[in-house]
Amino acid sequence: MTMNSFRKKAESISASEMLTGSDVALMDTVRTVGSESVEQLGEITADAFRHDPFNNWFFHDFDAMQQVFTLMAKHIYAPNGFCQIWEENGQACAATMWTMPGDKADLSLLATLEFYWSIFSRGGLAALKRGKATTEAMEAHHPKEPHAYLFTVGVVGEARGRGLGRQLIEPVLQACDQTGTMAYLENSNPANTRVYNSLGFERVTIFHPMPGCPPLEAMTRKPQ
Repeated sequence: MTMNSFRKKAESISASEMLTGSDVALMDTVRTVGSESVEQLGEITADAFRHDPFNNWFFHDFDAMQQVFTLMAKHIYAPNGFCQIWEENGQACAATMWTMPGDKADLSLLATLEFYWSIFSRGGLAALKRGKATTEAMEAHHPKEPHAYLFTVGVVGEARGRGLGRQLIEPVLQACDQTGTMAYLENSNPANTRVYNSLGFERVTIFHPMPGCPPLEAMTRKPQ
């Protein structure tokens, strides 16, 4: 998609509409994906978060990290949210997982059991406590008003430094602006704060799901 057609798509969205994934303009290198791509989403996200301070505290194990991100993609973000993958020459380079206003983001009972079993089987009761505390803290800080929630954005190692993550996020934020929709995220790495600030996100608060753990930064972006 050319930049002109990208702008036309964004301009065609009525500000009175509820934001959905179909409102987001796509570039030629980006595809919107569903349940068929949960393994790719998990692999890309885990690779991107391999050295993330909070997620290393949470998981203590890269394989566990990849498994849980794959389960989140499988049960929430691929079937109910809005997921995209950036591809070049047949290779997946970057991915995002969002929910839009009105998307169902709750785990079913079976999915919840699978999620916690995955954590317990690799990290025991201590990992379950971290999972429970993190889930409760994140839920407590989520905005009550309708919003687009950026769960993850990740770029694989060899593709970093080219702004791919930013280019994946920007079309969603433009759609947010056109529909008057707030965006929200939890930043798990202080090194990324400047990037999110440059996209219009502002800190709401810093919170620690458990004493002594790395912080999560709750950030919102008002439509512009």
